[in-house]
Amino acid sequence: MTERLYYQDCYLRDFRAHVVEAADDGRRVYLDRTAFYPTSGGQPFDTGTLGGANVVEVVDEEERVAHVLDAPITAGEIDGRINWARRFDHMQQHSGQHLLSAVLEELFKIPTVSFHLGAEVCTIDVTAASLAPRQMEQAEERCAEIVSQARPLAISFEDAAADLGLRKESQRTGTLRVVAIDGIDRSACGGTHVRTTAEIGPVAIRKTEKIRGNTRLEFVCGVRALRQARADFRTLQELSRQLSVPAAEAPALVAAQLERVKTLEKTNQRMAAEIAQREGRELWNATAPDADGLRRMVQRAAIDDAMRTRAQAFAAEGKAAFLAVSANPPAILLAASADSGIHAGERVKAAVTAAGGRGGGNQGLAQGSLPAAADLEAIVSNLLI
Repeated sequence: MTERLYYQDCYLRDFRAHVVEAADDGRRVYLDRTAFYPTSGGQPFDTGTLGGANVVEVVDEEERVAHVLDAPITAGEIDGRINWARRFDHMQQHSGQHLLSAVLEELFKIPTVSFHLGAEVCTIDVTAASLAPRQMEQAEERCAEIVSQARPLAISFEDAAADLGLRKESQRTGTLRVVAIDGIDRSACGGTHVRTTAEIGPVAIRKTEKIRGNTRLEFVCGVRALRQARADFRTLQELSRQLSVPAAEAPALVAAQLERVKTLEKTNQRMAAEIAQREGRELWNATAPDADGLRRMVQRAAIDDAMRTRAQAFAAEGKAAFLAVSANPPAILLAASADSGIHAGERVKAAVTAAGGRGGGNQGLAQGSLPAAADLEAIVSNLLI
């Protein structure tokens, strides 16, 4: 059994321990005691060094903790050192999660059902269909109030059978490790935490999304919140500079410009369609009919909206068939007039299916894709016969 030093002292950075077992040629070791936190309860593992080797993963194996190293170490007594920047960041985020979850319960009676501490952001899932912007602001402000009060976080070990007054009932039996924020929260938790709410720093909710009937809140605490705020400010300042307006006016100007772009895009699409239709008619007039009186046209280019409109306009003039051929990606489009004697859908489906592709359509318009460009030429000549 591994003695877990972080249970009693989350601030322990250096320690000495004995290697009691090693595997994987000395790259996976078990100690009699450790300050390294293994991945558990939504919190990632600690990193650092053991006996001079880098700790790349820490695994909770119930009764013991495995330390995965980037180099083998020898048996005996060794020194361990925690990557303190990573550990303290995790302490801020995890304690901040307890605070945020407790505040959501206090203000809105919204319980938390899960927690994940990521490399950039953290998330909690709560049993609410949605949260209004004002609710999130109130939660942030209440967290800030409690942070400013520097309320102590206390760790105790208590009997699970007792009435512990936990925010979320624990299914564990025996002795529970309880983390309490004075006056607002008591939770069963094996994670690492700060000593007072003052060390959590700011708690900032970044965004929300719906997840299987619940709401997922993305948030950051402490130094992460500071860095995110700084990055957001730099982004806003850069937008302000490029738009030549004060930062406060940038969102409204961006919204106005987006509306203008949408209007221009619609105008461009309408004009492109008109040009493609005219091109189709001009191509029909410039194409001589064959002995059967059928005008046939083949164009090799990307199959886009303009090509589709051009092909349909060509066929609409009567006694006509238009084949578009795209090499990248390999695809074909066939438009045929009602009096052409060609059923576009049937021909395209038969041609591409025989070549291992997929496609189909109706009498007047059909499209298909092929596995490779080399298959194109073998079927092009058959489509307009």
